[in-house]
Amino acid sequence: MRKRVKSIRQKIFRYLRYDFETLLTFGFTSSHPYRQLSLGYFTYIVFGTILLCIPFMTNMNVNILDHVFTATSAISTTGLSTVDVSKSYTLWGQIVILILIQLGGIGYMTMSSFVMLRLTKHFTMIKKNIIEAEFSIPGNININNLVQSIVYFTFFLEFAGAVLLYIFFTQSGASDPLWSAIFHSVSAFCTAGFSIYTDNLMQFDTNIGVNAVIMVLSYAGAMGFIVMIDLWKKFTVKKYEISFSTKIIIFITLILSVWGTAQMYFSEPLVASYSPFNRFLVSLFQTMSALTTVGYNTVNFGNMLPITLMTTTLIMYFGASPSGTGGGLKSTTTSAVFAFVKSKLSLQRDVFLFNRRIPTYRIDNALTTFILYSFVLITGSYILTATEKGTDYIRLIFEAASALGTVGLSTGITFDLSSAGKIVLIVLMYFGRVGVLTIGFAMLMRMKKKTKEIFKEDDLVV
Repeated sequence: MRKRVKSIRQKIFRYLRYDFETLLTFGFTSSHPYRQLSLGYFTYIVFGTILLCIPFMTNMNVNILDHVFTATSAISTTGLSTVDVSKSYTLWGQIVILILIQLGGIGYMTMSSFVMLRLTKHFTMIKKNIIEAEFSIPGNININNLVQSIVYFTFFLEFAGAVLLYIFFTQSGASDPLWSAIFHSVSAFCTAGFSIYTDNLMQFDTNIGVNAVIMVLSYAGAMGFIVMIDLWKKFTVKKYEISFSTKIIIFITLILSVWGTAQMYFSEPLVASYSPFNRFLVSLFQTMSALTTVGYNTVNFGNMLPITLMTTTLIMYFGASPSGTGGGLKSTTTSAVFAFVKSKLSLQRDVFLFNRRIPTYRIDNALTTFILYSFVLITGSYILTATEKGTDYIRLIFEAASALGTVGLSTGITFDLSSAGKIVLIVLMYFGRVGVLTIGFAMLMRMKKKTKEIFKEDDLVV
């Protein structure tokens, strides 16, 4: 009898081990990784919307479209909101939002892959393909090690950030410092930008401790897990050389940070009243917020000059780095496109960047992503000009870039958007989280299978 019970238990455990991914992906499985990735994030949004619609999740009446907007914004780690999260949602509603942020930030299937790896010591091929589709992974990176590093690295930094934020929030007299520290630590590392304060983080504009912790968490999440692992090995492994990708990411991040900070520091009247140090702190924080796509603000963007809004829009457009929690075009994509243009203007057949030849398939991916991303941004802002009549175009393209780049910064027009405008931003946020990672690579990248058909070659004047 005991042997029979033991045998039944082993069969049940074996089934749960190998079918666990089906439970965690709401029953959706597909042999096509990009389709599975798209459907997976869509099911997260649907599930999150259903939970937010439960009456005890809200303090007031919130319509279904606003729930969809909030769920999409959380899963895409954007941070835009059509309602005041601190007033509209109860503690339970905020917990749901935080879970959605964590799922979106850590990556689709990353947590389930980690669980599967711990239980079975291996991945299924479908799961492996999905992770490779979501994260841009160099050839020398082991996926098993990457998934474990992502999970450990994420929770370690979020825990450390929560501890430090609790200390600084307590010292500043902030309300509910423990929950606030946990919420903002997760939101910062996942570059979500959601806040449970009505003024976002404006009350902490000159608080060095809060600013420093948020910036470190945001940069760590946005620069990417591969970069963080690379830097960790640099300091722990003798004679370890960081990768070329990591060097480029750090270089681009530094250049954009200096540019945005200098522009705001020297030409934005809104920060002119601060002392020199606080002026620098505010300028750096807002640039960091746009670059990492975390979307927190310590000043009101609605009162800024058009030149500052345009600079911020461009930084949001370039965005964070691959294999991280941030959005945008990505720093490596930007550098690859720049290298391509420079090489072609120099009449070089191959593409070089800092005396390194870039593989052709990487250039193909960068160019198709650049074209698709730019097309979606222009189309989204164009539609917004039709749905939001009377609003300045600079504010609309700022909002569109913020949504597509999964940033979350706003000039204050999000609350007043029409239903059509909200739907446009929902689509842009979804594309920003899923589209750049899948649509650009799945639909427009060079096909691997050679066609057997013979086409007539012809000329096209360009």
